[in-house]
Amino acid sequence: MDRLKITGGKPLSGTIPISGAKNSALKLMAAALLTPEPLTLTNVPQLADTRFLSQLLQTLGVEVYWPKGDSTCRMNAESLTSTIAPYEQVRKMRASFNVLGPLLARYGHATVSLPGGCAIGARPVDLHLKAFEAMGADLVVEEGYVKAAAIRGLKGAHIVFPFVSVGATEHAMLAATLAEGETVLENAAREPEIADLADCLNAMGAKISGGGTATVTIQGVEKLHGTTHAVMPDRIEAGTYAMAVAAAGGDVTLTNAPVSALSALTGALRDAGVSVETDKQASTMRIVRNGSTLNAVSVDTAPHPGFPTDLQAQFMALMTLANGTSVIRENIFENRFMHAPELSRLGANIAVRGHEAIVKGVETLKGAPVMATDLRASVSLVIAALAAQGETEVNRIYHLDRGFERLEEKLSAVGADIRRVSDSEE
Repeated sequence: MDRLKITGGKPLSGTIPISGAKNSALKLMAAALLTPEPLTLTNVPQLADTRFLSQLLQTLGVEVYWPKGDSTCRMNAESLTSTIAPYEQVRKMRASFNVLGPLLARYGHATVSLPGGCAIGARPVDLHLKAFEAMGADLVVEEGYVKAAAIRGLKGAHIVFPFVSVGATEHAMLAATLAEGETVLENAAREPEIADLADCLNAMGAKISGGGTATVTIQGVEKLHGTTHAVMPDRIEAGTYAMAVAAAGGDVTLTNAPVSALSALTGALRDAGVSVETDKQASTMRIVRNGSTLNAVSVDTAPHPGFPTDLQAQFMALMTLANGTSVIRENIFENRFMHAPELSRLGANIAVRGHEAIVKGVETLKGAPVMATDLRASVSLVIAALAAQGETEVNRIYHLDRGFERLEEKLSAVGADIRRVSDSEE
């Protein structure tokens, strides 16, 4: 099994290009099921998760042309051979569940396994299923599978989500594009990835307004056509590298960065004493910290435009070295502080109380063996290791491969001492 060996204490300097957004690419790939014409996505990140979904689409009969190392993925769902998404594939990644809505909308029936993914709380799919029921689908959950049917087609509906859900908003949008009549989604999630999905679907012939706002309106159409769409840059990757520079010190410019989508983080970094220069027109962020002390900053995770839950673990790693005490409140997912004990192995002072983590900054972290528990937690350990004295070994890095493209290559290019090793090499 692969692991990372990182020798910390080296400031970072140079340029890091930001890849396409994983969380956007996965839903855009599912959109290929809505049309018999080819959908071409550019700026697609080469990740374990995007490859998993590519394999699932091929299982359903989608022709996928995506050479290794290429950021352009071409998909053609002209004639599917199956509307059944099996457990063995869906269990690998939660986003695979999003094939249900497109299959149901286009073919009138689908059988999809309940999802898997990171162990960061229950994250039920109830809101997804209730949205489809509101659109007239008949649903049965049997033996771990959702069996859905809408023989006469989906119908437009007025859906008010009881709480903000990114996944349910995106999934309902996908299905509603081919529903008869108008669908209105209220209390919809406002993440930039939802606006990206709406832009792609509209380019395919959908009629969606309000994507990325609290109210999304979809006028159903009879069919969608193919298009070419560029996946938006990954704000979570950009935020992660920004915090890596803030922790390790140095001067790094992030290119192809979604500047406007990161205002909550950039504000917190500036409060912490980190220099952040942004250029929206050029899509660049320059992060500088050369010897200055970090200030403790408290954050509460919240739906966009609040502080992203997917950057919480990384920010906690940064705050372990801040002067003072910070309180980090996780309001989106339960059980998302699993990185705290691993950070403590490096010398961090963290006390977890329910959905709060109290972080008392220490002068230095020291390298130690640590274990990744989920995607974002794993990269928080990388950030801490880059700032720590000595060598840190990060185990279970298959979590990292799910969401960060060429992590070691990008960090090595700006001066980090980081390498991947496998058991066979030692």
